[in-house]
Amino acid sequence: MTKSLRAELLIVLTLTFGISGVRAVLNLINSLASPQRLNEQSVTLNSSQSSLAWVDLGLQLCSAAVLCSYGALALFLLAKDHILPRSYRTRDWLEGAGLAALIGLPGLALYFTAVHLGWSKEVIPGDFANAWVEIPVSLLKAAANAFAEETVVVMWLMTRLRQARWSLPATLAASSILRGSYHLYQGVSAGFGNIIMGLIYGYYYHRTGRVWPLVIAHFLIDAVAFTGYSFL
Repeated sequence: MTKSLRAELLIVLTLTFGISGVRAVLNLINSLASPQRLNEQSVTLNSSQSSLAWVDLGLQLCSAAVLCSYGALALFLLAKDHILPRSYRTRDWLEGAGLAALIGLPGLALYFTAVHLGWSKEVIPGDFANAWVEIPVSLLKAAANAFAEETVVVMWLMTRLRQARWSLPATLAASSILRGSYHLYQGVSAGFGNIIMGLIYGYYYHRTGRVWPLVIAHFLIDAVAFTGYSFL
């Protein structure tokens, strides 16, 4: 691995999901040290950042912009080596929906089982003071999360590790463990569930070289979870 590649990996992961993984591990340790069991604790994924609706919307847009910048940075760095995402196809929505169903339905069953067994916190997708902000912000956050995670954790990271001559199993393991790490703040089961998701998504990318179906699948999973909770 060259010095420049090592530096790029260190900088990008520190700026994005690597540091998020460290925070999530520390948050999990803190939660496990609490006298309350994990399933007696809760975590809110999206919530109001201000009681003023327009200020809240502005702050939510800032959060989404930061996530989008993660993905943009990854694509910019890859573009310097003439590596670009394969062109978007309408069929990507069909493949994305299939991947979403493959991950989303078992993931939901895993979550309810984990909460019952005390391996996960209660996950509250949204808690907004301003009702009219909730749906658009939830969809925006779903899109931003999907774009950032799949471009950084799958496309960029797997490409760079393969360029560093890592084997396919090692590359898949690194990508999936990173994905699992920054979800650990939700509980132990969230980490394992996202590792499995990472293995499936990583292998799909290895076989097809296509990232947009992964972005779409991730968006659909989050959008259904966020907006479904709002309606319920």
